[in-house]
Parts: sequence; C-alpha cells; structure tokens
Amino acid sequence: MKVVTIVGARPQFIKAAIVSLRLREQPGVTEVLVHTGQHYDADMSDVFFEELEIAPPEHSLGIGGGSHATQTARMLEALEPVLLNESPDLVLVYGDTNSTLAGALTAAKRNIPIAHVEAGMRSFNRAMPEEINRVLTDHLSAHLFTPTTTAGANLAHEGVMDANVHLVGDVMYDAALHYGAKAERDSDILSRLSLSPGEFVLATIHRAENADSHERLSAIADALAHLAQERTVVLPIHPRTANRIAKFGLEDRLSGVRRIPPAGYLDMQALERNAMAIVTDSGGVQKEAFFHRVPCVTVRTETEWVELVEFGWNRLVAPGDTEAIVTGVENAILTPAGSVPDDVYGGGAAARKIAEHLAGNAITNA
Repeated sequence: MKVVTIVGARPQFIKAAIVSLRLREQPGVTEVLVHTGQHYDADMSDVFFEELEIAPPEHSLGIGGGSHATQTARMLEALEPVLLNESPDLVLVYGDTNSTLAGALTAAKRNIPIAHVEAGMRSFNRAMPEEINRVLTDHLSAHLFTPTTTAGANLAHEGVMDANVHLVGDVMYDAALHYGAKAERDSDILSRLSLSPGEFVLATIHRAENADSHERLSAIADALAHLAQERTVVLPIHPRTANRIAKFGLEDRLSGVRRIPPAGYLDMQALERNAMAIVTDSGGVQKEAFFHRVPCVTVRTETEWVELVEFGWNRLVAPGDTEAIVTGVENAILTPAGSVPDDVYGGGAAARKIAEHLAGNAITNA
C-alpha cells in the first residue's frame, strides 16, 4: 500500500511526524511525503523537519504565499502531476489548511481515496477559511479520523456515514508525549531568554481575523502590554503578525513585551510547559497548553476544542476587548481548572490506531 501524505504548515508537520512513525511500523505500507510549501521559510518549516526527525519530503512544491484562492489553485496545479506519477492507493491529509483542501480536492478528482486526520472539528464560523477547508475535506474523505466524540457528533449531524468515521484521539497529544522528553533535554530557550519556570506569560497570535484587523490587533497588543507591566510576556512573532504590527504602527505599544522570532517545535514545547499561562488564537497551542496542564486564554469568539472550555482549562475572550483579555488571563492564573478524564484525547494511542486502520484496510482491499 502506497500512501501519499500532503502537508504544508507547522501543525501538520507535527501530526505527520508521529503518524509517519507508526505507519513505518506497518508491514507493506510505504509513504511518500509531499510538502506544498505553504509555510516556506526556514523558521516556519525547515527547523520543524530537523527537530521532529522527519525525512526530507520526496516532493517539495514551493508554493509560497498569496491569497487563499491563488495559493489553493497553485497547489492543485502542482499536486496533480505528483499524484499521477506516484499513483498512490491513498492520500492522507491533516487538519484544516489550504494544503489540506488542495490535497483532498486533487485526490478526489483522480478518484483516489482520502484519509483525513482531525476530522469533524467545527467552529461553526464560515467566515474562517479553516472552517471551509475542514468541512469540504470531511465530505470528500473515505476515512475520517476524529479526535473527540464531539467531532464525531458533528459529522453525524452533517450526514457523514458512520462506517467512515473512526474515533482515535488526538495525534498532537501523541506528539506531546513522544517529543516531551526530547524538548526537556534539548531545548535551552529558557536559559537563552533568562526565563524562570512558571514566571512568564506566553502569547501567540497569527490568525487572519486577529492579525489583519487593526481594532483586534490593537486591543490584543494593549492587553499584552498591560500584562507586561507586572509579568514577563513572551511573544514569538509569526511573520503575518510581525508584518501587521509594523503596518499598523503598534511597535511602541508592544515595547514592554519580549518579542522573539518564531520558535521551533522543541523550544515552543519548552515555553508552553513552563509558562504560568498562555494567550493564543491557535487551535494547536490551545491543546498543547492543556497537554502541559497550563491555563489558556483564547482570543477568539469560538473554538473547535469545546472540551477544554468545559473542563476549565481554556477561556474564550473577545479579541477586540483589552479589558476582557487582561481579566481572562488574571482569572486563568488564579483559578484552578477542573479535572479531566485520562482518555479525553485518546491517551496517546491515536497515531497507532490510524496506522493500524489504514494497514488493515489495505489488507482487506488487497
């Protein structure tokens, strides 16, 4: 069985690394890795491949930036000859990026079965490009691997066949467990930044609805600056956010915030697990905060990871309300979160379950 795995953004590198590790344990399964180049600079891409010990991609498409339509169209054009030449039995995609949708659309047009890892997640906000990507990918896929029971319920509500849906857990939890010891051993970012465990707030902001909005980004900047008056606030700067901070003239308002370049995976894990609280608009960082049992404040009006809010480990705050953000962080630091079932995200066995299902399906169809 030949599997073509299509990735293009940092969260997908993490998920693919742990699933690829388990796929290699399955007899008769070979994998071809395709990197679209959606994240295309060394800080956002190359360092992740190195740290996660992922073999270089067999195909690097170098798509780069552009509007959603332009980027997706370029991916479709570049992916088709790859799939024609490789002739895979299955295309494997992850999450909700333009690379996810492009991989699924190209495979569907070539009548190649699609497997979607992290299927069924919904924000119910169709203004988010990620929501469109995940909905369309789910309805094109033959194998839908869900991280939570809520995700499965979302798919059932949309009429997706139960036989195609498999509750496996969250592969990012697998990755956090697998690479946690490596991060503890190899990352020296705390000493490089002169940070003490439990004595700083970590922030990550990158989503278009926040970074591209002057009102929202200003409010978030003011909140981080206010928090930085009494605590150290560390902000790894995403390229999109850095560009908008300069465009909107917000540099001075962030003068008290410690801005650093994008962190590699191991450094980011070290920062997350040692923070007193995390402020983010990232779905992946929300989960990683929970994996490390660090309280999180999400500057969005909705989240796909509703369980984290229900358990008290995550708080949603209005991204355009400075006071709400500050209050949310203060409350997160002071208020203990609730208990959580040990198997809420699969107990660290999601990748193994995915690999065994795909290998078993190949045997069944042989």
